[in-house]
Amino acid sequence: MKNGKPWLTVAMALIGGLAGGAAASMLGASDALALHHAHRARTVEAQSFVLLGRNGDQRGIIQVSDKGTAAFYLNDESGKERAELKVAADGRSSLGFYDAQGRKRVVVGQGAAAGSQAGIGIFSADGNQVAGLSSSPSGEVSLTLYDSKSGLARAGLGLSADGHPALALFDQNGKDRAELHLDSSGKPGLALADENGKTIAGLPMQAGQ
Repeated sequence: MKNGKPWLTVAMALIGGLAGGAAASMLGASDALALHHAHRARTVEAQSFVLLGRNGDQRGIIQVSDKGTAAFYLNDESGKERAELKVAADGRSSLGFYDAQGRKRVVVGQGAAAGSQAGIGIFSADGNQVAGLSSSPSGEVSLTLYDSKSGLARAGLGLSADGHPALALFDQNGKDRAELHLDSSGKPGLALADENGKTIAGLPMQAGQ
């Protein structure tokens, strides 16, 4: 985030420098050295840390669970968890955001294995996923839109590892009904299917159609 008052940063740095100089001149050399060491950063070790708000209420916690998951949770002033960052013992990691009712709204995640996908999931106010963006280590990328009520995919945009784009449309039952794609030579293709998955039209037309 950009500092909206850069002059304030400079002013505080200047004031700090003047105050430090004045303290050093008033104290003896040994006292100034002791003061310097007293402000040195030190390591603090614990299984959990609790962040308290202005009224003493818990606003956050950093902890490692019994199962080995390291997590950082942040709450609003009403005590509701609104954000969390987790790393499981096996290496799976995720960042999640929640609404006031405790329902997840956005999740960013990465699998543990070397071939795992990384992705972003967006959820409706009902807690159902409505969009997902994912990528694989091989280079495949896909964007999928879901029906907020049924949870079924309704549209998908993908790019294969070798750079072939495709668009797919699904009906209310999740059946693939239309596809538009480009092949390796850049030629476009269009396919339409009925509710049973049978092709009913396509461009370019296949032999025998």
